[in-house]
Amino acid sequence: MSAERREREAACSARPSYGALAVAPTLSLRPGSWRPIESLGLAARSPRARRSLAPRAATQEHSGGRARSGVACAGAGAAASRRCGMAAELPSSLSYRTTGSTCLHPLSQLLGIPLDQVNFVACQLVALCAAFWFRIYLSPGKTSPLARHTVATIFGIYFVIFCFGWYSAHLFVLVLMCYGIMVTASVSSVHRYSFFVAMGYLTMCHISRIYIFHYGILTTDFSGPLMIVTQKITTLAFQVHDGLGRRAEDLSAEQHRLAIRVKPSFLEYLSYLLNFMSVIAGPCNNFKDYIAFIEGRHIHMKLLEVNWKEKGLHSLPEPSPTGAVIRKLCMTLVSLLLFLTLTKTFPVTCLVDDWFVHKANFLTRLCYLYVVMQASKPKYYFAWTLADAVNNAAGFGFSGVDKNGHFSWDLLSNLNIWKIETATSFKMYLGNWNIQTATWLKRVCYERVPWYPTVFTFILSALWHGVYPGYYFTFLTGVLVTVAARTVRNNCRHHFLSSKALKAIYDVVTWAATQLAVSYTVAPFVLLAVEPTISLYKSMYFYLHIVSLLIILFLPMRPQSSIQRQPQNSVNKKKTD
Repeated sequence: MSAERREREAACSARPSYGALAVAPTLSLRPGSWRPIESLGLAARSPRARRSLAPRAATQEHSGGRARSGVACAGAGAAASRRCGMAAELPSSLSYRTTGSTCLHPLSQLLGIPLDQVNFVACQLVALCAAFWFRIYLSPGKTSPLARHTVATIFGIYFVIFCFGWYSAHLFVLVLMCYGIMVTASVSSVHRYSFFVAMGYLTMCHISRIYIFHYGILTTDFSGPLMIVTQKITTLAFQVHDGLGRRAEDLSAEQHRLAIRVKPSFLEYLSYLLNFMSVIAGPCNNFKDYIAFIEGRHIHMKLLEVNWKEKGLHSLPEPSPTGAVIRKLCMTLVSLLLFLTLTKTFPVTCLVDDWFVHKANFLTRLCYLYVVMQASKPKYYFAWTLADAVNNAAGFGFSGVDKNGHFSWDLLSNLNIWKIETATSFKMYLGNWNIQTATWLKRVCYERVPWYPTVFTFILSALWHGVYPGYYFTFLTGVLVTVAARTVRNNCRHHFLSSKALKAIYDVVTWAATQLAVSYTVAPFVLLAVEPTISLYKSMYFYLHIVSLLIILFLPMRPQSSIQRQPQNSVNKKKTD
């Protein structure tokens, strides 16, 4: 190994580690250390400029007296991802600075992990134990729905206060405001008022954390639970509107199934939004499914939906979630180990290093970009799979019987790891990543806007995630790549279906193209700011933007499959709500 290469790798590994789609909360007051956003801006400058700016940044940090944090984002599960990211080594005097509980500060110091991340994981582990207790000792056969609602709500409120302290007031204020809208607004407009109030409040909190308080006064990032609650508030409001404010013949089959025909009580509303299974890390779920779970009808309802007799079952079974929980906990452990070992080895900060931007050849940049994004995925696998296991342990998340006759507990699953890693199209990848957020976007935006549904859905997704410029780079690039990918698929795929050999070649090529395209598209999610994003894309010659534009301009759009996004009767019934 050359001396230059050893020096370069040492420089990269010494910096804080930033994950794909997420930036771990970081704190540093040491002279010359990197800070969120500003550090990435320094990376794009020359070494001389970096040396001159770093001491000034350190001086500003000392004089300001604020502990700043990077902000992570990834969709539904974004809060979980933020807290599972590895941070730079923290000064012992600052690692406990959080608005949440400080009782785990000794453990935080021992592990070298920020206290808000320790609090998050501790809450999820306690929630897992509480979920087993909830299912066994507060089962619907032993306890009334009132008691189950009350216990789930109290536990959820306690976990929020434990993790976020006074920041949790934002969550409670939003919930109370939107319940006021739910009971006072007309059914014809309740969905509009709820949507604009929830999204408006969330956006103001995003702006205040990032631009007013300079990425957070303290290490705690409270926006994650707020994002999840926003999903639930808007989902419930639209389903109430479908059930009480629209005619049955105007609804699609799914909207008809999920429509709510009686407004929820205050306790039901609180329990749905703040229950301990999903208040910290999600995922979003449907009100009807949640109420059926509380009342003990959840599993039987799902078995009736799939017609359990046709699945070879002779009597109505009582499936146990224990096997599914154990499998998901094993995956959680593997994901955590992969994250702890891979992320430090392949730091995202090197994507804006002078060597990467100016000296590495194009193929090296492309490969390293892919490897870095792969190394950062396990944090999401960990957080989302653990959240899924918590819900399953409580008995929530049963989805029926699969094609092999096995009981399935993936109703609330946020990702399908195998399909993500083997995706052969951009659509397949997105369809199996952050599944519940994608479903929410489809139900409140894509199926309801009359014009340019793809564009508006990407815009809503970016706005929901936050206000960092990098998010909008990602989603605008995503629109372009999505349209180009559809065009290529509909023009080329049928030529490769004549034989297994051609189909295998097509699958291999499209798999590689998809993985590289996703890595290129999501890179701004990591970099967050404009300058490092432009620097990275310049070093990549904007190749995917150029290729996508050429495809869209010169390949004809085949309407047979590219325009049909859903069944025709559903398209005809699409309304502007």
